[in-house]
Amino acid sequence: MSNIVEIRNLVKSYEDGHIKALNGIDLTIGEGEFVSIIGPSGSGKSTLLNMLGALDLPDSGSINVAGYDLLANSKLNEFRAQKIGFVFQLHNLIPNLSVVENIEIPMFTAKMSNSEMREKALNLLDSVGLKEKASQKPSKLSGGERQRVAIARALANDPSIILADEPTGSLDSKTSNKILKQLIDLHREKNVTLIIVTHDMDVAKLADRIIEVLDGKLVNANDGSLLENSISVE
Repeated sequence: MSNIVEIRNLVKSYEDGHIKALNGIDLTIGEGEFVSIIGPSGSGKSTLLNMLGALDLPDSGSINVAGYDLLANSKLNEFRAQKIGFVFQLHNLIPNLSVVENIEIPMFTAKMSNSEMREKALNLLDSVGLKEKASQKPSKLSGGERQRVAIARALANDPSIILADEPTGSLDSKTSNKILKQLIDLHREKNVTLIIVTHDMDVAKLADRIIEVLDGKLVNANDGSLLENSISVE
């Protein structure tokens, strides 16, 4: 298995260097791997996820993701559009667009006709069980349904990696389990690398590997299969 993420001695500071959000992180993630990143609030885990998605850049070190050297590459918008699918705690759907139109938004960077975009968006909606909701506005959907639309949108450009920051943090446990199953099923079916930041150990245990970040440093990386899963995803 080749590495899709290679990070060396990554450092990120805020407030003129007084706060080190990341302090010498070394990390590799294999292509098609499912990794969870855990740690207390302020540990640096979300900063690390932002680095992986080129939403922020480090002060020093090296970071190569999906073949892109993020410190040397000037085409970061292209990288985000083509290689990364983002799923956040808040779905960030555009309220005045229909569900299917929300999913089409990332496709505008690709060379696709309107009919091709619509067909692909409907297929993605079907994959998350919401094709019948295509013409509705996000306000008509439940919280879980909106998050499933966000997952479909994250897959719009066939990304190599899905980055999910607390994707079930605002949902009840039953809905959370459905969303996690959806993400994991898509990860398995499409061999997409899945990286989830979470506070919830029950979520973290589902991953192939658990990475713990504390005070900006990577302090542990366990094989998730050694831990007892408390959520069924079969």
